[in-house]
Amino acid sequence: MSPVLIGLVLLVVLLVLNVQATRQIVRTGLQGFRKTMLTGGVWVLPFLGAWLVKIHLQSAAVPAPGESGAGEAEPAPEHLEAPGVASFDVRGHLQNTQNLPQLDWPALDAWAHGAGNRAPAAVADALNQGRRAWLLHLRDALGTHMHLHEGADCFILSPLEPSVARATARYVTTTRQRIDRLLAGMAHFPVAEKSILLVLDDEDTYYHYVAQFYGSDGEFARSGGMFIHFGCPHFVVVAADLAAIEPVIAHEMTHSALAHLHLPTWLDEGLAVNTERRLKGAPPAQHTPAQLHHLHQRFWTPERMQEFWAGTSFQRTDDGNLLSYELARILVDHMARDWAAFTAFVTTAQRRDAGAQAAVEVLSVDLGSSVGALLDIVDNEGWAPDPARWGGAAA
Repeated sequence: MSPVLIGLVLLVVLLVLNVQATRQIVRTGLQGFRKTMLTGGVWVLPFLGAWLVKIHLQSAAVPAPGESGAGEAEPAPEHLEAPGVASFDVRGHLQNTQNLPQLDWPALDAWAHGAGNRAPAAVADALNQGRRAWLLHLRDALGTHMHLHEGADCFILSPLEPSVARATARYVTTTRQRIDRLLAGMAHFPVAEKSILLVLDDEDTYYHYVAQFYGSDGEFARSGGMFIHFGCPHFVVVAADLAAIEPVIAHEMTHSALAHLHLPTWLDEGLAVNTERRLKGAPPAQHTPAQLHHLHQRFWTPERMQEFWAGTSFQRTDDGNLLSYELARILVDHMARDWAAFTAFVTTAQRRDAGAQAAVEVLSVDLGSSVGALLDIVDNEGWAPDPARWGGAAA
């Protein structure tokens, strides 16, 4: 039976029921206002409800200005076009890792920077074209349940319902603006380039995806999201309720906004955790402050402090993972009391020495002594960053 015929049948049934209800009201002998209200309710309320549903569904289906649901059913492109350059062969520049397509990003970058006489807007448009094409090919590889939503300044590839994807896109836009304000002088989102959010079904798919960038040997530190800066900056999260995804988005977008500074890991993570808390509040605590302080004092040694400065302690799968993020958070919070001086420190800190030289020159601070003071550890000999002891690990 067609939907139109079903609708006509339901309408006839409703009319019959309304006529019967009206006759019952007449038989009661009611007069005046009460009779009018009951009769009006019988005939008006059902149609009013249907009208409200219709209006709601129409508004939910219409994207906000600058947003588009296009791309959910369209085929992934084989070629890209831009003014002033030859077409870009998407298929010829796709590489498969872990059965997941990745684009030859240097090739796309070279092609995009030749577009439109190198005008910034034309370059950004060409880059967005290429990234969108890659997401459509990735959509096809991940399955038909995945959809690409394009917002005013973001792409979201996800299994989310359209209304949730639109709400997520609006949250990304708002978060970009708030991070720009909170981290003024540090944060930078490339003009006209869209942020990319990849929402994956579950942890297995998530770790399978990130393994192509970080290797699959050994055990991963548990996480609900990650910022990836290999070729195409994007951040990846595990699907959950929007309320659960939002703090992860705020954290990973902070990494995205700071990526141009190539910060030491501890400083990058400390800023991300503190910004996430400013935007979404502190998560439920696993330990009291006193318990955390005790755990810090027991865990950190000169050798483990070098892991912290090198950035490798953030990949630990024991308590060292939590304690690394917590130490980065409290150290950044302590150093940021003078925001202007801290901003100058952040913009001059170098990864090669974990920011040690910049801390001395800008803040007159020895990083090893600062950590010792925060943790109430008097003997902090060997706690300052010492790149010679990192074994080639990047900070």
